[in-house]
Amino acid sequence: MKQLMLLVCLGVVCLFSGLVSAQEATPEATPDTLMPTPGLVASPTPIPKPLPVSTLTEERATVEFFFSTLAQGQTGVIHVYGQGMAGARARFMSSLVDFFPMNDGFYGFIALSMEQGARAYDLDIFVWYDDETRQTINTQISVDIGAFIKQDVNLAPDKSYLVDPEIERNELARLESVFSTITLERLWDSSGFQMPIPGGELTSPFGAFRTFNQTLQTRHTGWDIRATLGQPIMASASGAVAYAGFMDIRGSIVIIDHGYGVFSTYNHFSQIHVTRGQTITAGQVLGTVGSTGRTSGPHFHWEMAVNGTFVDANQFMLMWKPT
Repeated sequence: MKQLMLLVCLGVVCLFSGLVSAQEATPEATPDTLMPTPGLVASPTPIPKPLPVSTLTEERATVEFFFSTLAQGQTGVIHVYGQGMAGARARFMSSLVDFFPMNDGFYGFIALSMEQGARAYDLDIFVWYDDETRQTINTQISVDIGAFIKQDVNLAPDKSYLVDPEIERNELARLESVFSTITLERLWDSSGFQMPIPGGELTSPFGAFRTFNQTLQTRHTGWDIRATLGQPIMASASGAVAYAGFMDIRGSIVIIDHGYGVFSTYNHFSQIHVTRGQTITAGQVLGTVGSTGRTSGPHFHWEMAVNGTFVDANQFMLMWKPT
């Protein structure tokens, strides 16, 4: 077995590990007063395709890894190719990840959890060929525990009922139902991914440990972007509306399916302008900023989930992805 040691220095959260996910409220120190994590900036400019960091070749297949270190909560890109290759998928953390075809082979996303234990994990890549032969490539990914900031959040009395673990569990179950439906088609186009508010300032960071009303402890599963009431919110990338409606914590919410297990969510709308099943183009206006759900003021919260796991939306947007 070959071993690829990928040191991980920040944090990810598995969406359905029993963790109670924290969604928006405006803390005593409001999200708009918090500075983004250094180095993470709200830029819509994608990076050009980099050279692979490492390469593994076995028999007919070559695997390229476009990451050397992954922060917990981040996503990494893997490329596999070989003559006559007809398909590929990976098994990681007991889950299967389908790779999507491009003109130079097959690509897949590996997403880590905020609370992943610090040890090496098996990564098995399965490929098959036009002549009906198959091949398995075994390697490992090593994960390190990371650190996140802490936040104390006080809800107004009229929203304090939302500090209820049962409400959070029910909402996670609804999200699980949406995210578990995998579209085996790449729905994002050559324009890639962009900020929902172009040039917007990132405020309350992904992965923060939050304590609500000095009782409920949970995690921040997305990024807040500075916004004003009624400001338009745009789709990060093309796709299809998987959900448009209301949830107790996220308020009026839109979820876009970008294909191959990639979803983005947009929360706390005052108005929603799209409907379930609608085809969406990158930059299309989805609705306007509001204060619905678990928030004490106008608030925009942006999430991304990859392979059923909440990931750092800004890191995913900025990293190179095949288009």
